[in-house]
Amino acid sequence: MNDRHKTVLGEVFANPAMVRELAKNDFKTKFAGSYLGVAWGFIQPVVTILVYWFVFQVGLKQHDVAGAGGLTVPYVLWLIAGIIPWFFFSDALNSAANALVQYSYLVKKVVFAIGTLPVIKVLSALFVHLFFMAFLVVAYACCGLLPTLYTLQILYYTFAMLVLVLGLSYINCALVVFFRDWAQLVNIALNVGIWITPILWRMEAVNLPGWAEVLLKLNPMYYITAGYRDALITHVYFWERPGMTVYFWVLTLVFFLLGDLVFKRLRPHFADVL
Repeated sequence: MNDRHKTVLGEVFANPAMVRELAKNDFKTKFAGSYLGVAWGFIQPVVTILVYWFVFQVGLKQHDVAGAGGLTVPYVLWLIAGIIPWFFFSDALNSAANALVQYSYLVKKVVFAIGTLPVIKVLSALFVHLFFMAFLVVAYACCGLLPTLYTLQILYYTFAMLVLVLGLSYINCALVVFFRDWAQLVNIALNVGIWITPILWRMEAVNLPGWAEVLLKLNPMYYITAGYRDALITHVYFWERPGMTVYFWVLTLVFFLLGDLVFKRLRPHFADVL
C-alpha cells in the first residue's frame, strides 16, 4: 500500500518489536551519564509531589476531600490521583514534540518507519507511569482504601490518555520540524495546563461562575484526572458521565485524525529540513 494511504500507526503495528526495543533504549539513554541513572525518572516526580503537598496542605491548609461511602481522603491522596496522570501527559507530550529532531539521523533514512518515533517517546514515558499507577494503588491501600472494581478504571483512563497524547504528539512533532519554537509553546501550554485542569486545587472549593467551570471542563485532561479520582476516591464509573465521555472521545478522535493528516502531509519534507 502507498505510504500516503497508510495511517501513521500502521507503521507501529508493522514493527512492534523494533518499537519496543527503541522505547526501552530511549528510556535508558534519557538518564545516561548520571550516577543514579533511570532512578531519576522516579525521583523527580516524587520530589515534585512532596513540594506541592508541603505548599498546599502544610502551607495553605488544604482540607481533606470527601470520598465514597462518607470517607474522607487526605489531600495528598487526592493530589497524587490527579498529578500522576498529568506527569505522564506532560512528559510524553514534551518529549514526543522533539522526537523527529532528536532522531533526525533516522528520519533521513529512506527505509526507516519514522511514524514510529513519536510512539517510541510516548512508550518511554509510559514505563514510568506504569510504576506510578502501581504506586497509586499501594498508597491508597496503605491508607485503608483497598482496590475495588472502580479502581480498574485507571486502566481505561490511561488508555484514553495514551490515545489523546499520540494524536497531539503527531501534530506537535511535525510542526516542530519547521517551527522549532513550537516546542517552547507546548512547554508553556503544559505549565499553564497544570493550573487550569485543575490538578492542585479543587474546582468545587472555589466559587467559579458557571461559564468558567464549563470552560475548564472542556480541557480533555480534566476528563482524565477527574476519572482517576472517580476510580480511586468518589467511585463513579465512566459511563455514568456519558456527556463528558462522548465529548472526550470525539475531541480525541479529531486530534488523532488531524495528527495523522498533518504528519503525512509534511512527512515528505522532514528530511530536507532536518
